Amino acid sequence: MEKVLPKIIEEVGFDFSWSEKKVWALDIPVEKIDIKELEWHFEIPFWSTKNGYYDLKPNDVINFPENHQEEYDRTMKADLSYPIDIMENKGRWLILDGLHRLVKAKILGKTEVEVRKVPRSKIPEIEK
Repeated sequence: MEKVLPKIIEEVGFDFSWSEKKVWALDIPVEKIDIKELEWHFEIPFWSTKNGYYDLKPNDVINFPENHQEEYDRTMKADLSYPIDIMENKGRWLILDGLHRLVKAKILGKTEVEVRKVPRSKIPEIEK
C-alpha cells in the first residue's frame, strides 16, 4: 500500500527535509516560551501507529495513554534538559525536533518550555 502524507501534514509542515543532527549542531540561544504557542501540534497526526502512517495525534497519547503505550513510554523517556528546536513556518512556530519533549512537558503540567528559535536563514545548513 502506498503511503500518502495526510493533507494536514502537507498544509502545516515544512517544505524541506532536514537532518536533526545538523539542527542540534547549530549555535542558537535557548529561551523560554509559553507552551500554548506550540500546543496546536497536539491536534496534528505527526506520529504513526504500528501499522499506520501519520495517523496518531499527540492528543491521542495524552488523553488515552493506555491505548498508545509504546508512544506514551517513548514520550515519558524524553529528556527535558534539551530545548525544543522550532522554526517559524506559515505564520506560527513549527517543531523541527522535540515533539516528544513538548508532549511530556504538557503531561507534567508545565506552562513554559525551553526552545531554540532556528531562523529560516539556517535552512541551507540543516537540509538533508
